[in-house]
Amino acid sequence: MPTEQAAPVSRRKLAVVGLLAGAAAVLVVISGIRAREDNAAKLREWTDRQAIPTVAVVNPDAKVMNPTVDLPGRLEAYSRAPIFARVSGYLKSWSADIGARVKAGQVIAEIEAPDLDQQLLQARADLASQEASAKLSEATLTRRKSLVASNFVSAQEIDERTADLSNKKAAVKAGQANVERLEALAGYKNITAPFDGIVTARDTDVGALINAGGGSGPAMFVVSDVTRLRVYVNVPQSYVPAIKIGAKAVISVPEYPTRTFPATVEASSQSVDVSSGTTRMQLGLDNAGGELMPGGYAGVKLTLQRDDAPLHIPASALIFNRSGLRVATVGPDDKVLFKTVTIARDLGREIELSSGLTANDRVIVAPPDGLADGDRVRITGGAAKGNPEKVTEKQDVKG
Repeated sequence: MPTEQAAPVSRRKLAVVGLLAGAAAVLVVISGIRAREDNAAKLREWTDRQAIPTVAVVNPDAKVMNPTVDLPGRLEAYSRAPIFARVSGYLKSWSADIGARVKAGQVIAEIEAPDLDQQLLQARADLASQEASAKLSEATLTRRKSLVASNFVSAQEIDERTADLSNKKAAVKAGQANVERLEALAGYKNITAPFDGIVTARDTDVGALINAGGGSGPAMFVVSDVTRLRVYVNVPQSYVPAIKIGAKAVISVPEYPTRTFPATVEASSQSVDVSSGTTRMQLGLDNAGGELMPGGYAGVKLTLQRDDAPLHIPASALIFNRSGLRVATVGPDDKVLFKTVTIARDLGREIELSSGLTANDRVIVAPPDGLADGDRVRITGGAAKGNPEKVTEKQDVKG
């Protein structure tokens, strides 16, 4: 009897236990599914956060990083005179070679011009003949006038003799002018230095055929005054307003690598060369010691005088593509806005801008590839959000 009563009780217990086990299994499954859904949501949220690029921004820096600009220049003599012959002939002699120092009026060459000499002799002979004719005409007129009172000479003859004397005197003056012209030309047979200086070029020699004028060949000599030099430099248009007349400059030359020479801005062409976009400026440089040579290359460091400080940004912020030269900025809504800029100077790590930005713009220091207008970005330094949680063991088994 006791055995028969225990069997039904055991079955009820088993049923209860089974129901509890089933409920527990359902709870485990539900909790596992919910945990996986929560982790999936967190993973999506983290993935979305990672899709927004994180960038560093800076404001353009308004400061004068470098108050000077370095440009190439060219040295020229302050006074330079190519000397051509005024008479034709043959070079008889020369006395000053290249590098020779000469004084104003010093004879540096002599031309032999036999044709001119003969023309001068002929002109003097013609003048002597004209003077003799004028004297004879004057004497004849005087004698004719003495016979007017005795009525042996008519008034008509007196007028004719007076007109003839005037013609003879005019011929004498013309002959005298011709002689003086030829004498002046004969004076150009001696080639003289126009001012104190150095002979920087000689392109002739004894016996060379000399043609009058300057269009038939190179100059016989070039005399240059090198006690003071002109320095010519082409200044980019954007720098011209910052370089004033009287501004100081420093000149460096290859032959003196450890030395510099002071110079002063003297003149500006006040025009822009359309082919180079530059303005030519002239600087004055004292060269009393004759250390610098005209025609040489020079490095010119000009002092800039700015009314306001230019803006500077890191060089890494520049983007150059088919849209031109731009920088990426971040607006108040944390969205990207590209702006076109113009470079004034490339200073290496820093870029000096002439236009395109304001001091309040937030510039992306190193814009990532693929960035476009309107993209949302996260500025570095903000509140960091955590990574998605790791997958649990249960989730792994059930997954």
